[in-house]
Amino acid sequence: MKKFWKWKNQTVINQKTLEEVQERTLFLNGTIAEDSWFDDDVTPKLFQSELISGEGDITVWINSPGGDCVAAAQIYNMLMDYKGNVTIKIDGIAASAASVIAMAGTKVFMSPVSMLMIHNPATMAWGDSAEMKKAISMLDEVKESIINAYEIKTRMNRVKLSHLMDSETWMDAHKAVELGFADDILHRETNEIVEDLTPTSNMMFSQVAVTNSLMDKIAHHCKIDKPKPQIQQEQINSKSTKADSLMSRLNLIKNWR
Repeated sequence: MKKFWKWKNQTVINQKTLEEVQERTLFLNGTIAEDSWFDDDVTPKLFQSELISGEGDITVWINSPGGDCVAAAQIYNMLMDYKGNVTIKIDGIAASAASVIAMAGTKVFMSPVSMLMIHNPATMAWGDSAEMKKAISMLDEVKESIINAYEIKTRMNRVKLSHLMDSETWMDAHKAVELGFADDILHRETNEIVEDLTPTSNMMFSQVAVTNSLMDKIAHHCKIDKPKPQIQQEQINSKSTKADSLMSRLNLIKNWR
């Protein structure tokens, strides 16, 4: 069975008590439920049994583009229910369903070069209009459940969270800390006094906003201006022939005959 998680256990010395303690580290890499999560009788139980097989605080490293939201919900619940502290460290990307798992951390840290992304849930559906309506209703409910996790962590307004998901929002580490999705940024421990390098502006990228901006620019450059009514009338007048002129020409034709 291929698993998208890996445990690493080792004994370390507590610098305060000088006692040996068991350090447990969990690595979540790749797509959530990539191969085996759908074996629902085995995989969730296997993950839970490995999670509760030890005691003490755990560190969870996340580098995942997301995946199955049900699998993510189960991992989130297991980590939330865990008796020890759960420290989340995002070293690459925590996108989509993986961002939900990250919200289970007692503390959430992000690498200064990592990204966090949230968006609306998606699915595939087949059938008549009634089945499509059921799928839409289901997605709406799933979105509300995901917002629950974001709201608990960030304390942000649900409407704003919904808008961020609608826009498929990407955040760098500083923006994630600013909005409450993360608590701090990972850095090398040192005794030296360093200058505060917090940027004056943080990065937040919206896929929808970029697409709309691009379409507006294309529409602007491809726009064909319609002639003004006044110009059209002048062109018509310049090409038209007056009735008196026509009568004059007719009289000339009659006299010629």
